[in-house]
Amino acid sequence: MINLTMGNGVTKKIALFTLTIVVLSGCGGADSISETITDVIDSVNEDSSANEQDAIEVITDVADTNAQEINTETVTTTPVDIELAAIITQFSLARSPTNNRQLPEITDPIAQLGKKLFFSKSLGGAMDTACASCHHPSLGGADQLSMPIGVEAINHEVLGIGRVNASGLPVVPRNSPTIFNVGLWDSGLFWDSRVESINKEPLQNGAASGISTPNSGFDVVDENAGVNLVASQAKFPVTSNDEMKTSTFEDGSSNQQILHHLAARIGDYQEGSAELSLNLWLAEFQAAFDSDADSETLITFENISFAIGEYERSMIFVNSPWRNYLEGDIGALSEQQKRGALLFFKGPQEDGAGCGACHSGPILSDGLHHTVGFPQIGTGKGNGENFDDDFGRENVTADEEDRYRFRTPSLLNIAVTAPYGHAGSYGSLEQVVRHYDNPRREATNYTENADWCELRQLQDVADCQGLYINAQQNTQLALDKLRREQQDRTSQLAPVRLNNNNVSELVAFLNSLTDPCVTSRECLSPWIAEGNEDNPDDNLLIATDINGNAL
Repeated sequence: MINLTMGNGVTKKIALFTLTIVVLSGCGGADSISETITDVIDSVNEDSSANEQDAIEVITDVADTNAQEINTETVTTTPVDIELAAIITQFSLARSPTNNRQLPEITDPIAQLGKKLFFSKSLGGAMDTACASCHHPSLGGADQLSMPIGVEAINHEVLGIGRVNASGLPVVPRNSPTIFNVGLWDSGLFWDSRVESINKEPLQNGAASGISTPNSGFDVVDENAGVNLVASQAKFPVTSNDEMKTSTFEDGSSNQQILHHLAARIGDYQEGSAELSLNLWLAEFQAAFDSDADSETLITFENISFAIGEYERSMIFVNSPWRNYLEGDIGALSEQQKRGALLFFKGPQEDGAGCGACHSGPILSDGLHHTVGFPQIGTGKGNGENFDDDFGRENVTADEEDRYRFRTPSLLNIAVTAPYGHAGSYGSLEQVVRHYDNPRREATNYTENADWCELRQLQDVADCQGLYINAQQNTQLALDKLRREQQDRTSQLAPVRLNNNNVSELVAFLNSLTDPCVTSRECLSPWIAEGNEDNPDDNLLIATDINGNAL
C-alpha cells in the first residue's frame, strides 16, 4: 500500500504520477514498485530540501528499471494520463459493468428461443411488425430513426432510413432506445422508467424487490411484471397500437387479454388457434425449456417475454477502447480522446463539462431523470394544452416537478445509436454536446429554424417546416423548467463554457465508448435470426435497408 501523504511543499502531482505508474504496472511486479516508491516519498517527506521534480524523476527511473520485471510494454505517460488516473480512482471507473452480474450467453437455449421470437412478425397484431423492426442489432440495437415506424410500414422488411408508412410521418412519439447492454440497468426502462425496479438493488436488473409497470401504477409492485426489468419491458410494445399491435387487433382489450391472444397464436390454442399457417413453436419451447408440457402450459406470454428478455440480456457490448484504457492499456485512447475524458468527468468549477454528474457509474448513467431541454418535436404524448407536448417522467409519477424530465441514457456505444434525445431531435453527437454547452441557444435556434427538417428521416417530407407547429412553444416550456431548476440548484446541468476544441475532444471521447463488435455484421451475427433454423412460423423478419441490402 503506497503512502500518499506528503509534506514540505511536495504536491499531489507526485501522488497522481505514482498512481498512474501503479495502474500501468498491472499485477506482476506492482508490489516491488510500490515499496520502492513508498521509500522515495518517505524520503522526500523527511528531506526539506527535496522538491517535486526530483521525486518524479526518481519514480520515473523506478518504473523504467522495473519495466522488464512487470512484463509490460514501455509506455509513455502524459500529464493527461496522470490526471485521468486520479479521476478513474476517484469515481471507481475501472470496475467493469459486468462484474458480479448473472447474464445469459446468446448460445443458451432460452436466449436462442428469444432470438426467434424477437424476429418473428407473429407477435405483431397484424403480423407485419417484429420486435426487431425497431431494435435491430445492425442498427445500433435500435432503428436509426428519430421516431419509430412500427405498424403498417409500406415495406415490412425495410428498416432504418427508408422505412415509411402511408402518411410518410412517424406516429410513435419517442425515439427507440437501444437494447444493447439492457441487462446492465438496475433502475428502470423506457425514457420515463415506467417499468421500474422498486428498490433498484445493484447488479439485480430489477430481479430483487419487485417491479412497477403501467399495469400496476407508479411505485406499486406488478405481480405479473416478470422476473427482471427486461422481461417486464418486453410485454409492452406488443400492446401499443402504433408500435406492434395496430388499432384493430384486440381493440378495446386489456393488456392481459392482448398478451393472452398473442401467446395463444404462438401456441396454436384457444383464440389464437390456426392463426399461423405454419406453427412449429411447441417443439422450440419444449427444447428451450427442456419440457414435454403441452402448448397451453408452456407457451404463455410469461415464458415468451422471459425468452425475449434473455436474448436481449445476452447482448453485452462493453469492450470499447475506453474500457481497454481503464484496464491498463494506456495507448487505447488518442490524446484528443483522453482530453475529452478529462473534460467529461471534470466539473465546471474545474473548467470541465460536468457530464459525469449524470453520466456516472459503470454504464455512464445515473439511472435518474433530468430536465435537459432537448427540442420537443414529434407527435408528443398528448400532454398539456398542446396535444403534442411530452411531459416525460411526470406521466409516470403524476408529480409536476418531474415535467420534462427523461431518464439519463447510457453512453456505452453511443456513437452507433443516433439520433439522440427522447424524440431523436439531434442527429449528431456534436449537436448534443453543443446543446449542453448552451441549451437555450441551441434548442431555440433549432425550433425557430425547423431544424428537424435536417434529420434524415424527415428530409423528404413535403412541407416539412410546417410540421410540429407547437414545437417552439413546447420547447420553451422545457427550457424555462430547466432554467428554474438551475436557479434553485436542483439541476445537475450546470452552465459550462466550451470552445470548438472542447467540443471536438468530447465527441472524440464519446466515440471511444464503442465496442467494435457493434459495427461488425460478422461479430453481431449470433444475435441476428436468419434462415430456416430461426423460422418456426414462416414469419421471420428478414431485414434489409432501403436498397435491399441485408442487415
